[in-house]
Amino acid sequence: MAAVLALVVGLGTMAACGDGSSGSDRPKATPQVKTLPTRYVPSVKRPNMLVIETDDMRWDELKFMPNVRKLIQGRGLAFENSFAPYPLCCPSRASFLTGKYAHNHHVLSHLDPFGFQAFDDRTTLATVLHGGGYQTALVGKYLNGYARQHVHGSTRPSLRYVPPGWDQWMAGSDKAFPAGDPLHGGTYNYFSMTQNVNGQVVAHPGIYSTRLLANQVQDVVAGFAQKPDPWFVWWTPVAPHFGLPHERDDPAPVLRDDGVLGRFSTPARPRWVRGLFDDQVTHPLGVPPVGPVESDMSDKPRYLRRLPDINVEEKAALTELSRQRAESLFVLDQQIGAVLQRLQKLGEYDRTVVAFTSDNGYFLGEHRKRTGKILPHEPSLRVPFLIAGPGIRHGRRVDPITTIDLAPTFADYAGLEGMPDADGISLVGTIEKGDQGWTRPVVTEGLMGNRSYARHAPRQGFDTALNERGVRTARWKYVRYSTGEVELYDLKEDPLELESRQDDPSYDGVRRKLQKVWEQYYDCKGAGCAEPLPPEFRATVAQTKAITDNEYRRTRGYYADHPLR
Repeated sequence: MAAVLALVVGLGTMAACGDGSSGSDRPKATPQVKTLPTRYVPSVKRPNMLVIETDDMRWDELKFMPNVRKLIQGRGLAFENSFAPYPLCCPSRASFLTGKYAHNHHVLSHLDPFGFQAFDDRTTLATVLHGGGYQTALVGKYLNGYARQHVHGSTRPSLRYVPPGWDQWMAGSDKAFPAGDPLHGGTYNYFSMTQNVNGQVVAHPGIYSTRLLANQVQDVVAGFAQKPDPWFVWWTPVAPHFGLPHERDDPAPVLRDDGVLGRFSTPARPRWVRGLFDDQVTHPLGVPPVGPVESDMSDKPRYLRRLPDINVEEKAALTELSRQRAESLFVLDQQIGAVLQRLQKLGEYDRTVVAFTSDNGYFLGEHRKRTGKILPHEPSLRVPFLIAGPGIRHGRRVDPITTIDLAPTFADYAGLEGMPDADGISLVGTIEKGDQGWTRPVVTEGLMGNRSYARHAPRQGFDTALNERGVRTARWKYVRYSTGEVELYDLKEDPLELESRQDDPSYDGVRRKLQKVWEQYYDCKGAGCAEPLPPEFRATVAQTKAITDNEYRRTRGYYADHPLR
């Protein structure tokens, strides 16, 4: 039995990200990549599984979560190339549940006509695990539009709807109830969350939702522990997503230099945590401490090129937003420590795989993008992924892992045959045996809300509502938009994506080859999504590590982002 867990109350340090050494330019021969059986059998069969998925959390915000770093990363693995292929809440969560890209599960946005109502929930990770003898629970946020939109394929209201496959269902209501209503609140009201609890609509006034959900997770696990069957819990807190109520220290709207009024929405926090990071967070996480964010935007697509630089008043507002996000995550971190302590007291800790991730990243100033997600750039695309538990040794992995790989991975842990028609693959072998090399692309996609993109006539590869599609390899990122615009980044030389090489003649050859790769994968399905890249676009473990370490080092240097001590 492991020693009793102690909650961390100080601010620890992050693990080092390697030596930053650079690898060879491009492989001149086919990289020698390790291979594992198609389905690697985990060393520990049918463990419990607790998946904690935050909302809009950036990879670099892990530094505000000492318990997560000590109790999960410190005894398990950190995947340093973890991505949300469609970095937006609803499509990403649908991908988590199905193991499919958005172009295959068809939840293409969080807005009408998409959202919850577009999701076919008849076959999900929950139904597969439940059918395999697991007890299952969702506690927290579900898909955007749940409780407000109708159930897929019907006119049935979803306010009291419990999807198939779930034994315990405690989901936030996206139907917001007004003040004075006995059910006042909703998913995004931090101090008055309204939920569907196993078919009954329940309000929780006055209870901070992060603590509410943590308490519910403890109660659910305590109930599950009384039975011999293993369990799966998907815990989805709202932090650090913005939410009500508004608070006095929230940043006021600020005029951009082009006269547009910018708003900076923040998460609500309890009083005890306010100001905790004021001395450490002295500038926005995505803005250099001095100078312009990005001086030359001429290489960027129109939707970014039109943005003015971020002025002093905006930087102050973004700094406050960064602090409040950190505070909301620290509160969550304390509750994660409490839940893990409870697991140990219940005797469940040593047989539970615990994973920590986010549904998408978030801009905080990079490329002059004040806030938001959806876009294929690294601040939006990258998410944390940590995993610990039986059979998992401490260390790091640089092989890519994406949201679509999670359902196949957890199905493998459950000893099942996998997820039907999944685009992702199980990474249990990589988790237990080590990196294999980067051999398949990450397919990026999105539906941008900008009207010029939304109304543009469809082009090749844009026969759906999606208007951004790309491929990311260890070294390259190639993105096409429905307007005909293209971005091409050499991530080995330019990990900050400051200079698109689309119009650089010296990159003509690689651009033509990447377009062919894009044409192969942009609408891939099932096993086709895992087909090996052409040899010159694969990377060995050593090459991937060098590129990854360089990106971490350069990113931290540019934004003067250092671990808190």
